[in-house]
Amino acid sequence: MRNSGSSNTFESMTVTITIGAFAALAAIMVAAVALTIAPPRAEATPQLAAQTKFPCGQCHVSPGGGGKLKPFGQKYKR
Repeated sequence: MRNSGSSNTFESMTVTITIGAFAALAAIMVAAVALTIAPPRAEATPQLAAQTKFPCGQCHVSPGGGGKLKPFGQKYKR
C-alpha cells in the first residue's frame, strides 16, 4: 500500500516548482519588456566625443557617459 504522506509531499513539491517556474518566466518577460522600451533620446553622441577627443567621463559623472553631468559637462551643454 502506498504512503499517502509521501504522495502529498510530491504533489506539494510539484505545485511549488510549477509556481516558481511561472514566476521566473513572468520576471523574464517583465525584464524583456523593460529592456525593449526606448530610452529617452540623448543630446550628446559618441561622434561628439570623437570630435572633441574628450572621454565620456570628461563631462559625465559616470566614466561610461550618460546620466548626471559634472560642472564641465554642464558648462559645455550651455
